[in-house]
Amino acid sequence: MKNKAFAALLPAALLLSACTTVQPAYKDIGTRTSPCVDGGPDTVAQKFYDLRTAQPTQGLPDAQLLAKYRPYLSDKLYQSLLKANTETNKHTALQSGDVFSSLKEGPTSADVADASTIPNTDARNIPLRVNLSRDGNKKVEWQDEVLMVREGTCWAVDDVRYVASWAHPNGGSLSQALEN
Repeated sequence: MKNKAFAALLPAALLLSACTTVQPAYKDIGTRTSPCVDGGPDTVAQKFYDLRTAQPTQGLPDAQLLAKYRPYLSDKLYQSLLKANTETNKHTALQSGDVFSSLKEGPTSADVADASTIPNTDARNIPLRVNLSRDGNKKVEWQDEVLMVREGTCWAVDDVRYVASWAHPNGGSLSQALEN
C-alpha cells in the first residue's frame, strides 16, 4: 500500500518541480548609466591594466584621465577618485606614485588571472590576482588583487588591494587610501 502511494506521488512531484523556476540569489544586480567595457571580469580588468601600462601616469588621475578610465571603473570608485581630486590638500600622499598598484613607479606589464566560469548572474563581485612587473635596472615582480564588481550587465574595477610583500605607504587598498 505504501509503495502504491509513493509511486503515485513521485510523478506528481516531478511534474510540479518542472513547473517551478529558479530565482537568483540577487534579484537586482544594479544598474549602470555610464558606458562600460564588454567582457567578463578578467577581460575588463586586463583591458584596464593594458591601458594603464600603455599610458602610465603618476598620482591621482585628473578629470581628463578619469574620463578615459570611466568605462573600466565602478560608480563608487569613480566618484571616490573625483572627490579625491577636489580635495588635493587632503590627499597629498596620492599626488605622486601609482595609485593603482603596490609599486610607486607602477607596472610596465600586467597579467590578470582568469576568472573561474560564472554559471549564473548571482556573482556580484570577484577578486582577481594580477601578476605585475616593472622592467628597469632591476626587474621587480609582485602581485596585487583587483576587485571586480557587477553593475547591471557590466563588470568594473571597484578596488585595488595592495598585496605585494612590501607595505604600501597609503594603506592596504586604493579605497582605503582614498578614505584617509
